[in-house]
Amino acid sequence: MADEFSIIDDYFKPLGEAIASPNVVLGIGDDAALLTGRPGYQLAVSCDTLVAGVHFLADTPPEDIGHKALAVNLSDLAAMGAQPAWFSICLTLPEQNERWIQGLVNGLAVLAKQYQVPLIGGDTTHGPLTLSLQIAGWVPNGEAITRSGAQPGDQIFVAGELGWPYIGLLLLNNTLADTATISKTQTRMARQQLLRPEPQMELGSALRGLATSMLDISDGLSADLMHILKASKVGARLNLAAIPKAAPLTQLAPQQQWDAVNFGDEYKLLFTVPKERIAALQSLQQRLGCSLTAVGEITESRVLTDEHGSTIKAKGYRHF
Repeated sequence: MADEFSIIDDYFKPLGEAIASPNVVLGIGDDAALLTGRPGYQLAVSCDTLVAGVHFLADTPPEDIGHKALAVNLSDLAAMGAQPAWFSICLTLPEQNERWIQGLVNGLAVLAKQYQVPLIGGDTTHGPLTLSLQIAGWVPNGEAITRSGAQPGDQIFVAGELGWPYIGLLLLNNTLADTATISKTQTRMARQQLLRPEPQMELGSALRGLATSMLDISDGLSADLMHILKASKVGARLNLAAIPKAAPLTQLAPQQQWDAVNFGDEYKLLFTVPKERIAALQSLQQRLGCSLTAVGEITESRVLTDEHGSTIKAKGYRHF
């Protein structure tokens, strides 16, 4: 049976060595990694933890867990307009299962290689299945997009359709209403967006200089919009009829549709843009071929309302 150091050498070190970076002087294998800075850039750092039974089902394939763990961290960088530099991982395992570990590494490797982000270190230990990643990324000095820059009159945009992860969870739990019909293509889409979300890295970087505030939708549309409103000290008018929804949601009751767009686990970018930059945003949308939908406007009111003026009580994923 392999010990901790054999697991590191056999599974994680090859992933770190597979991706070269001029800013990684020393990666896996010592007490700490040695890293260098990048002139003219700030370092954006984020971390996320995934726990079995909370963030994923215990029988979820390890490839999916690995992919999602890195995806949600990359999404945090995208929300700041940053590009990935490196990441580290802390893994807690209930038992030693080398096939499972290899599957996890395979899942991590897909996005690590796609975005050329090297693994520089971490830790492994025994306990309930938990995966924590820390990621760092580069953003030009003064160009990071934060939550606190929204101004009255800014338009609110969502990148992509909401509700697919919600449908995916219903499918996994076999709780989708019998009256709902869903195609094989839609089934694949729902499962993929729940288990293997794709971070919107290119869009995040491209929005530097256009967006005044931004985050990724991890806790739900209204809950995450409230994060922007609180940080920016503004309010918003949300056009509920304009929210882009996954096609299968139209077969569900209105309240369940609202629950779906506030379910979270989306990792779509939610951002604000001044009206005078809308033309530039439309050009960007055409160039990237992405779906961007205006869903509201920032106001001075310090409250969140719908298009009819009724107050919206934000809801979404609660960590405690």
